[in-house]
Amino acid sequence: MAKKLQADEISSIIKDRIENFEIDVDINEVGKVVGVADGITSVYGLNNVMAGEVVEFDSGAKGMVLNLEEASVGIVVLGSMAGIVEGMSVKRTGTLLKIPVGDAMLGRVVNPLGEPVDGKGPIETNEFRLLEDKAPRIMERKSVHQPLQTGIKAIDALVPVGRGQRELIIGDRQTGKTTLAIDTIINQKGQDVICVYVAIGQKQSTVAAMVKKLEEHGAMDYTIIVNASAAESSALQFLAPYAGVTIAEHYMHSSRHAVIFYDDLSKHAVAYREMSLILRRPPGREAYPGDVFYLHSRLLERAAKLSDAMGAGSITAFPIIETQAGDVAAYIPTNVISITDGQIFLETDLFNSGIRPAINVGLSVSRVGGAAQIKATKQVAGTLRLDLAAYRELQAFAQFASDLDDHSKNQLDRGERMVEVLKQPPYSPVAIEKQVVIIFAGNNGYLDALPVSAVTKFEAELYPFMEAKYASVLDSIRNEQKITDENEADLRKALDDFSESFSA
Repeated sequence: MAKKLQADEISSIIKDRIENFEIDVDINEVGKVVGVADGITSVYGLNNVMAGEVVEFDSGAKGMVLNLEEASVGIVVLGSMAGIVEGMSVKRTGTLLKIPVGDAMLGRVVNPLGEPVDGKGPIETNEFRLLEDKAPRIMERKSVHQPLQTGIKAIDALVPVGRGQRELIIGDRQTGKTTLAIDTIINQKGQDVICVYVAIGQKQSTVAAMVKKLEEHGAMDYTIIVNASAAESSALQFLAPYAGVTIAEHYMHSSRHAVIFYDDLSKHAVAYREMSLILRRPPGREAYPGDVFYLHSRLLERAAKLSDAMGAGSITAFPIIETQAGDVAAYIPTNVISITDGQIFLETDLFNSGIRPAINVGLSVSRVGGAAQIKATKQVAGTLRLDLAAYRELQAFAQFASDLDDHSKNQLDRGERMVEVLKQPPYSPVAIEKQVVIIFAGNNGYLDALPVSAVTKFEAELYPFMEAKYASVLDSIRNEQKITDENEADLRKALDDFSESFSA
């Protein structure tokens, strides 16, 4: 018969169990939500958590740690806030934020977490990269020396961009900034360049229209679009450009070439300001936090041309900034101008007067310059910037002068025609050899006898004529990348033949 335990024995067993009771839960690894506001949560606990670490809420939502304070941790929620309430548990994952990369992303529209939003099913890839990564060091880089042709005559001739460069596109709203990006993407067809377009704070309809335009030109085959629309939280808009450059870095480190457009970083800075104010970070100028410069510098420094030892890949970055009433001296524009290797300035007055693309040649500059041009372009466009500057000066003077000498009249006439040559309709990039031909024609007087209104027609009919009868001249310029004595003679003969048959 089993012996019965006495009351005092039972109490001693219970006391012993309590004294030797061990809890496996580490309070440093779990926290409690103490505040929720606009995509940001404040969490008590998580004493050992790292900045940038991913955490998981009991609701299944993920978040990223941004603020480390004495009493709490500031976390931005990645995705929907639905189901996150005060008192909910949050646990560490011990990992930093990673997103999928690789060729499986080509032709897709994804959100800043790399998840597809185009309704074409899941993205099958086993490759992931950290969202926040260090930029290549100086010794891992090489100076920019390979051209990246945009297909836009005014840019390739006057503000050339090289692979690995960071060229700012800046201007007021509705001046054609996004159109320049689309033209450049279309022009990369067959160039073995992967394009990444980051849409920040745009309407869904605008992004959908752009995807349709790229599909029409067969450009989505080598393009990836990262979309953080205006309906998304400020946290996702903040992450979008970093997601874009992470996707592009996969190609750069695989000895390939990528070009990335951030459209636009003004909205990115606004999203960061909104997030920082909710996190109660101290505001500075225009209520932006003090690290808003670092926000964009750490992003744009990740664009580079790698050295041969590192595989010679490249990322070319085109940040886009929207100005207010042409004010390039505002806070965010001056910050980004100081980080980039030049800027393409689009002007409302030029746009409204019919000069499109509305590039202000005087204020636009490329700090890489001729290193990013083929020799043929240098040969024909070497003095074009100075000629156009002289034309603008003379044009202003001619408004007040009653009569001009013949040299000034000729300069005005030539300048007028060269301005027409640099005009270009949207979504119609021009191959570099054709650009060389039309600028050569303008510089050598083949357009002087034409009325200004006939220049566009001359150009439109010249290209098919050259392709049909003088294709060898175009091939020679494209392959040799310079104008030699032989192909110059053939080019002059072709222009003479065409001029005779052309009727304005």
